[in-house]
Amino acid sequence: MDEDRVAALVRELLLALGEDPGREGLVETPNRVAAWYCELFSSEDATVSTSFPEGHLDGQLVVVSGISVWSLCEHHLLPMHLDINVGYVPGAEVLGLSKFGRIARKCAGRLQVQERFTRQVADEVATAVGSSNVAVAVRGTHLCMSMRGVRMEQARTTTVECRGHLDGDTAQAQRFLALATEPWKSA
Repeated sequence: MDEDRVAALVRELLLALGEDPGREGLVETPNRVAAWYCELFSSEDATVSTSFPEGHLDGQLVVVSGISVWSLCEHHLLPMHLDINVGYVPGAEVLGLSKFGRIARKCAGRLQVQERFTRQVADEVATAVGSSNVAVAVRGTHLCMSMRGVRMEQARTTTVECRGHLDGDTAQAQRFLALATEPWKSA
């Protein structure tokens, strides 16, 4: 990303909004905004998989909850906050838990829509675990809906992607959804 160009464009935006980018309080704003964009769009590399051999799991469902990331809506360039729950049925190995957060950050580190983000997380997890038996549930708060347009501050969007056994096995899918949505019921 060209951080200097982004800062120059933010200065231009301030001018177009009728502000003086040279006034106290705004002097460093273009640089701060450009630095924030660099941070947001430079996600951690999630390519290194840490997995651990684990035998006799017999179709056990693993659900990782509490993953939370920010991304930018590609339609309005406004932030969206995404809470992610990932489930998978491991084979002979289990995936290191921090990998799920890294995958979410990697997928969030670009202009996004929640539906595509959900699918991309499922794709990355399936690749990392070496199995299609994955499910991802994402609940998003979109500032493009909360602070502009209809201004529905409490509106939330939920997307779910189920694959393999977590799509075809109704009992497993219901277990995942019950575990994945439990934290949201109290929120």
